Amino acid sequence: MNDKLKALLGATGVLLALAASAADDSPTRILVGFPPGGGSDLIARLVAERMRATLGTTVVVENRPGANGSLAAEALKNANPDGKTLMVSPIGVSVFAPLTHAKLRFDPFTDFAPVSLAATFEVALAVGPGTPAKTLGEYVAWVRANPGKGAYGIPVAGGPSHFFAVTFGRAAGIDFTAVPYKGGPPMVGDLMGGQVPAAVTSFADLLPQHQAGRIRILAVSGTQRPAVAPEIPTFKELGYASIEGSGWQAFHTTAGTPRAVVDRLGAAVADALRAPEVRDRLTAVGLQPVGSTPDELARRMSEERERWAPVVKATGFRADQ
Repeated sequence: MNDKLKALLGATGVLLALAASAADDSPTRILVGFPPGGGSDLIARLVAERMRATLGTTVVVENRPGANGSLAAEALKNANPDGKTLMVSPIGVSVFAPLTHAKLRFDPFTDFAPVSLAATFEVALAVGPGTPAKTLGEYVAWVRANPGKGAYGIPVAGGPSHFFAVTFGRAAGIDFTAVPYKGGPPMVGDLMGGQVPAAVTSFADLLPQHQAGRIRILAVSGTQRPAVAPEIPTFKELGYASIEGSGWQAFHTTAGTPRAVVDRLGAAVADALRAPEVRDRLTAVGLQPVGSTPDELARRMSEERERWAPVVKATGFRADQ
């Protein structure tokens, strides 16, 4: 078979896939591996509303909470590779899960097709009302002066917040002990109630209670102070240059989906994220909308894996042990 014939057959296959997708009137699903109300769910619902008009089809959000997002990830892996099933999930599912599990029923790098980077979020450290520190420097001094009080809540063990906190603890030279929760809301509740003295999680999870004066965010991991709360300094400006970066949420579809279909989905997601009402809604809760090409997301995933693999390995942490 000559090269021209191969190219023709390949192009024909893509056109047939696109035609089949267009003819299929079944709804497009966006899977979310967490309960309604979180960052993944908010992004999915805002994007779904815009995509209905762009794709000319019904788009539904389907929450499949459980196993820290793994149930939705397994469902995506096993879906038909026709572009009718997407998933929006945080970096914890698409990068950290393979690094922290000895056995995993999905591999984001081979079972998923990247679609678009949706939004980034900074990681923040906050203290509750019972912790006397008003600044990060005061907090470090307080932990050093009170051995055993360096406990901090994290929304889940093995996610980006966990390893940002590990990096901070080492840089600050303090005894920093993680207390894992089953999600952000119960952790923030305990932080406000004094059951845990500090917490490390996404800035978006902590912002409403900080603005209400119920907790105090001491630092964020971004490159500059957040526009919605400019009183909060960055770790870097406070002398912790290694505590810089962001987590993120991204859209994927099933591996094997024709590239033309993936590109069409990526363009639809990026278009939705550019809508002023979507951008304003996400920015207001501490998420920074992005919208990228599939290739840009693939590169971001590889870069994050290279960054965090040695950090995770050095801790010896395994989520399934």
